[in-house]
Parts: sequence; structure tokens; C-alpha cells
Amino acid sequence: MKIYNTMTNRKEEFIPLEEGKIKMYVCGPTVYNYFHIGNARPFVFFDVVRRYFEYKGFKVTFVQNITDIDDKLIDQSIKENVKVADIAKKYIKAFYEDIDALEIRRVNIQPKATEYIPNMIELIKKLEEKGFAYESGGDVYYAVDKFKDYGKLSGRKLDELKAGARIEENSQKKNPFDFTLWKTAKPGEPKWQSPWGEGRPGWHTECVVMSQSLLGETFDIHGGGIDLVFPHHENEIAQAEALTGKQFVRYWMHNGYLNIEGQKMSKSLNNFFTARDILKKYSAETIRFFFLSKHYRSPIDFNEEIIIESQKAVKNFYSALSEIDYLSFKDETYSAEDFEKYQNNFINAMNDDFNTAKALSVLFDLVKVIKNEINDMEDRQKAALLLVELGKVLGFFNKIEKKLATDDMSEQLIELMIGYRNTFKKNKQWAMADKIRDDLKSVGITLKDTKDGTRWIKE
Repeated sequence: MKIYNTMTNRKEEFIPLEEGKIKMYVCGPTVYNYFHIGNARPFVFFDVVRRYFEYKGFKVTFVQNITDIDDKLIDQSIKENVKVADIAKKYIKAFYEDIDALEIRRVNIQPKATEYIPNMIELIKKLEEKGFAYESGGDVYYAVDKFKDYGKLSGRKLDELKAGARIEENSQKKNPFDFTLWKTAKPGEPKWQSPWGEGRPGWHTECVVMSQSLLGETFDIHGGGIDLVFPHHENEIAQAEALTGKQFVRYWMHNGYLNIEGQKMSKSLNNFFTARDILKKYSAETIRFFFLSKHYRSPIDFNEEIIIESQKAVKNFYSALSEIDYLSFKDETYSAEDFEKYQNNFINAMNDDFNTAKALSVLFDLVKVIKNEINDMEDRQKAALLLVELGKVLGFFNKIEKKLATDDMSEQLIELMIGYRNTFKKNKQWAMADKIRDDLKSVGITLKDTKDGTRWIKE
């Protein structure tokens, strides 16, 4: 298995620190508003990364933070005229609602920044003791000149940055690229007591503390959007490795940008969409297909035409199952030896830096086989079950899980209704027979009349 490592700018063989286990940290939401469709891309993609590792038999510890103290939360609290803690509570609830609606599995551990303030103060103190941090005017800054490898993730050198950047003047800093570890509280802002006075930690410090506290000084994978490479992830490395002298993260993974109709998403351009906006029009699986149809490192353009094509593709998956009685297989094991090449192709695609676009093409190959190339019903059922098995790795077919959860009483009632319908048909009471068929259809039960009798399928 190979993963593209942003640190080395190449694909590398993936070897976990501990055999059979994966420790993964992905930057989470800053809860000051509803997250937008661009934020949804890493949430969906790393959900698939986690699912695939588990499919391969790894035990995954997936940590994703919640930033519940930040300038953006403070600004939003002023705007809404409520406390910062209430802003955080409101949008944390909204975050979970939207994650669930997108059918993204909850991570193993989701720490909040405010739960780790004492740990952050300790980290800053140690950096100060080691000479990597200094206090100035009540704030504490990280001295980037002291860390010789600064810029190694992004490939940006300090000299080049100084030559080409426009930096806001700050007379408190020794170097304009020094970043804030601790901010002095302004009147009315949330604050915590520290050796440097009342204040709060900087954003870059939060992720270092939470990731290392929960996963150790070195862990396997750190992920996020490509916009976080610099300065956020660069500044995480500077703190963590200055403190421990050890490699912070083995594999850095970053997904590409999302544009709207070829333009960067912006409220000023009136093309800013939250995830919940999009979910009003399209299903979670449609959005998931849209993201996974492109390689995660590639930029992706969000437009109506592509979304509609994604919607059609998902319907195509389900149409391949519409003639298959997969419910009868719910408690049975099956052999997919005849379809082993499809499973291997899927695994090869995912092993090649999570090439979900190629993995999706394998699902389409199976759909084609089920619809057009197999006459034997048992073989079609096997192919359908493999389609569902592989599709679930990518986060599809959650509806089927709900179908399989149908209790015996519900099944008996459906069969009873079919019995009544057959009696009406026998007595040529067509209107009543059609009404039963239509009523069942309205609650998601489709009847199929065959030469062997009437079968039913949950849509």
C-alpha cells in the first residue's frame, strides 16, 4: 500500500508504527458557523480512509478536534450577541447533525480545545524553557528562526517568505513570521490564567497538544485540506519536533481545493454553500460520489451538471440491486471466488494512494455484470453482495443496512398485504389490488409480479 506523503512529495510504502494499528488525526471544525461544502470534502474522504483501513483489518484510532475557542467564535458571539460558549454549543450540535446527515461515521475521539488548555500552557512553558518561545507584551510567540527545519512541509524557506510576503506589522515580534502561542485576553473575551497573564492559546498549539495527548509523540497519519499545509501544519511540526526532538507525523495527507463553477467559494461572489444547503437538494450518497469520483489530491469543481451525474450514478448502483433478492442472504455467508478479480481491482485502486475514482469504476464493472452479463440468479446475488460489500467501504449502501434491519413482524405484514392483493386479483377486484400495490409503493415497498409469484423489494 502506498500513500502520497506531502512531506516528501512522493508516494511512499505505508508502514504503520505499530503492526495492525493506525493512529490518525484530522483537523476538525472551528465551530463558529455551519460548515461549508468545501469543509465536507476532507470529512468525507478521511471517513473513507478510516473505513478502508478497517476493511483491511486494522484497528483504527481516529481523532478529530473541535476548535471551540478562536477569534472567529469571538467575532460570531459579538455578531449574535451571545456568549462564546453558547456559539460553540450551537454549532457543535449543528456539526454533528450535518455529519450524521452526510452519513459520515463519528470519529473515535473528538476532543474540544477548551478541554486541553492546561496541557497547552505546559507545552508553551516548555518551548519557552528550551528557547523556542518568548513573551512580548503579554503575548507569547514561537521564534521560527530557532527551528532549523521550519518550512520543510510546505517547501517554503524563511528567506523566500520574507522577500515575497506582505506581513502585518507587529512590533512585539522579533521576526514577522513568528506565530502566536498565547494571546492576552481583551476585555470581555474568554480567558484562562497562565504564567503570562490571562489569555488563551493560539490555534496552532491546540492541534499539537490534542493529537499528541491522544495518539503519542509520533503517530501515523495527519490529514486535512491543502490550505492547512502552511501555516497551520508547518507550525504544528515546529512546536512538536522542537519539544520532543522526534518525528511528529509519519505520513501527511492533504486533499485538494474545491471550487464552485471554476471560482473560489466566497460569500462576496454569492457562491457560498453550506453542507446543509446542498443536502436539501441532494442525498448524502450523491455528495459522497461527487467527492470520490476525483482523486482526493486533485482540485474539484462543484457544479450542477456534475452533481446531477453523480445522482444518476448512485441510482445506477441501486438499480442493479432492484431485481436481486439480497434480503434472503442477510444471515448467510457467500463465496465471491468467481468475482475475485473485481475485489482485487478494488483493493489495488485503494492501495494506490486511495484512488477512489478507480475504485468506483470497479463498482460500475460489477453493476454492468449484474445487469447484462449474468443470467444465473445465484451468481447475480453473489455479484450484488460483493457490490454492496465494496460499496460500503466507500460509504455507500447505508440504506441497505436499514433494509436488512426490517423486523420479522414488518415482513409478515407485507406478506399479508400481498396475500390480500392476490385474493383481490383472483376475484378481479383490480382497483383494490392496485390500491394495495400503490399504498405499499408509497411507503417504499415495490411489488414485482413474476411467474413464480409476487416478490417485494424495499426501495
